[in-house]
This record gives sequence, structure tokens and C-alpha cells, in this order.
Amino acid sequence: EVARWLDNQVIRLLNEDGYEWEEFYKEIKDSGITVWGAAIDTLENTSRFAKGSETGPMTVLHLFNKPLSVTRPYEGYMGNLFLPKPVVDNASDKSILINFRTPRAKVLQAIEETYPGIKRENIHVWTLRGKSRTHRIGKLWEEWETLGVHLVDDDWLLPSGIPAFTESGTYAPTYRIGTWEDSDGTLHLFICDGYSASAEAMQAASLAPMLNLEAFLSVFTSNFKLPYDREQHIMGLDPEAEDFAATLSQLMEEEADEKTIAKYRSMIREGIVAGIPVHKMTIQADDFFPEKSWDVLAVCGYMKPDPYSGAPGVEKIGDNRYKVTVRLASPKGDKQICFKLRLMETFEQSRLVFNPLLNRFMSGEDYENRPVKISDSGRIRNELQTLCSEALEFSGNERIRIRFGDIPPDVISQENQTKLLKILKWYKVNHPLWFAWLDIVEAE
Repeated sequence: EVARWLDNQVIRLLNEDGYEWEEFYKEIKDSGITVWGAAIDTLENTSRFAKGSETGPMTVLHLFNKPLSVTRPYEGYMGNLFLPKPVVDNASDKSILINFRTPRAKVLQAIEETYPGIKRENIHVWTLRGKSRTHRIGKLWEEWETLGVHLVDDDWLLPSGIPAFTESGTYAPTYRIGTWEDSDGTLHLFICDGYSASAEAMQAASLAPMLNLEAFLSVFTSNFKLPYDREQHIMGLDPEAEDFAATLSQLMEEEADEKTIAKYRSMIREGIVAGIPVHKMTIQADDFFPEKSWDVLAVCGYMKPDPYSGAPGVEKIGDNRYKVTVRLASPKGDKQICFKLRLMETFEQSRLVFNPLLNRFMSGEDYENRPVKISDSGRIRNELQTLCSEALEFSGNERIRIRFGDIPPDVISQENQTKLLKILKWYKVNHPLWFAWLDIVEAE
């Protein structure tokens, strides 16, 4: 009953004009139901995992005691600057404002006044690197390099003894931020700067208070055309303003054509509708929660060794037996636990257990001769909302309509869309009661 009631409220929030977050949250509180929020990255450093890299892949789960005030599926980017809290506090005492837009010379001044005598070459700044990021944050790299600090590159050896990597993975470095002394007693400082995907940025920002850090985020667009110092102003524009096109052209330093204007308008509107605080110059984790009151448990499961914390990856210790390291962090403590697990099925069968049903079926598993359970209905319902949310309509009475013509081919290939259509039709025909909630509209 609770699940059905809440599901209906969420469907209203997604689809009903005029039913906004404030009303949704009030009805939840009035109902006496407690709703928690979660931010999940089932595979951080996906590209490294796919390449078989020796370090980096991990799973991240943040569980919050309040729902996040993000009301739509949203995938974007955010500029981010993470510093030890003493640096920000010291700067504040000297009337220096620190946020993502602060000139890095001012940030360096605050660092040097907080840690007197620290050498600039021992201030290590981690950012995403690589040719594809040059246009967006190349000027940021130059700003730090001109100041004489060290920009972390691939294979730079961290205190854990494991080399860093900078092509991906913006969450895990948050655990390394802070100072340490090397074998000679020389002081070092590690900080994070640059940008990341919105989900990773939010997770890292919610981790920051537990690690005595300050996090400053700035909403970016998903277009990599502009450098960060101009990009950071775009999402704060009013897309309905009469001078929007002129202001956008000024920021782009060229005349924006109609297609470009429409694209940027759309990105800003998507952020606003999703509940992203795009109007704020700098945002923090508090801005994602009602009443700015929240608590969190951050859980990391390490698939491969992690350079920033030194946590080991999964280790096989016998037939179907594995050792797995998990880290739990909360405002009340930080704990690393080692589990020893035994798979109850064969290795190949166990691999299937952890894969979504639809992925397995589209990869060739025989779904027609596989024993069907009623739980398949719920699993497939959830998986569709993850796989192709853009193509779903919630038509009331707990029904979902999937429009195949609205599934982007870069999300699900045309070949797999054909397979998916066949799979869903088979379930509708052979298990009509369990799949009465599903309506299918084929592409024209």
C-alpha cells in the first residue's frame, strides 16, 4: 500500500503540470511516511573497467535520510573545487571569498596562509586531464601551472604507493584531499579542481562534510564548446528573457545561431524542471535537500585497488570464494571492512544474477524457455525506467506506455531495440496478467 501510494505521487511529480516538489514533499510529510534518498553509481570508472585497468573501478552508494529535491532524471556536468575546511575558514577570516569562481591565485594565497612554508611544487591539484578536456578546462590548468603548483598526471605516485589516473574517476580523489608528510618530513597538500558529471559531483559534495572539506559546485551545460570561465555563467541565464540570445552571444564571443540558442535554452530548462539550483552562483550539497537538513551514509565497494585510499580490490582466495573490501563513511565515523564471500552457484550462473534481465535477454539468453517468476514483472518495469526513461509515459492506473520511436539509438541501438520489442511482446502475450501495466507503441 505504501509503495503504491508513493509510486502514484512520483508519477504525478513526473507528469502532472502544476504538481511541483513543494506539494510533493508536503504530502509525504503529512502522510507520516519516511522517504530516504539515494545516489548510486554502480560502476565508477566504467572505461577503466572495460579496458581491464589494474586500478580504479568501484561501486558507490550514498544513502540519505531525506529525499533529494531532484524531480526529473538529469545528467549534466558541474564545475567543482574541493578544499580542506581550514583553508576556507582561514580565507573567510581574512575576508577572502572562496568558491568555484574565485581566481586560483586567491585560492593559493589562502592555502599558503593556512599552511605556512608549504612549497608550491608540493601542492598537488587533481583535475580531469586529456586532450578532450583541453578546450573546457585548459585555461584552468594554465592558471595553476603559472602559479607553480603541481598538476597531477597519470602515473604520479600517491601516498598509497599506487599511481594516480586522471582520465576519469572524480569521486574517489575526494578521500585523498588533505595534507601529509613524506619520508623527509616535507609537507604536501592534495586538492581537487575542474569538473565532473553531476551525479559524481553531488556524491562528492555530500561526502565533503564528513572529511572536513568544503565543496563548491557550479552548474555546467552538457556542451563542451565554451571554456570553464565562460561556461560557468550559462546555466544561470533566464531562458525566457528577451535578451537571452544577446547575452548568450556575448558569453560565446560570437553570434549564436538559432539552433545554438534553442539548444542552450533546452539545457537550462531541463535543469530548472529537474530542480537543479541553476540560478545560484555556487551550490553545495545542502541545496539538494529540503530544509537543508540531511544525514548520509557513503558506501564504496572496491572492484580494483583504489589509488586514493589504498583500499584493495576484490581478491580470489579459493574456489568460488572472494575477499571484498567495503568502506563506510558517515558523520559519526569512517570504517573499512573486509568481507569473505562464497558464490552458491557456478561462476557463469552467478554472473547472470548480477545483470539486469533485459540486458541478459538482449545479449542472447533464452528467455522463452527460462522459468518465469512474478518478480520478472517488477524487475523489467524498473529496468525500463533506467534504460529508456525518455520513451516512457505514465498513463495512470499504474500503467506505463513505452514509445519505441522515442528511444535514442545512442542509448539502445536499433538492433537491441528490435530485440527489446520482441522480448516485451512475448511477455505481454504469455504473461498478460503480470504485464497488464505495460503498453507498447511501435516506431512508425
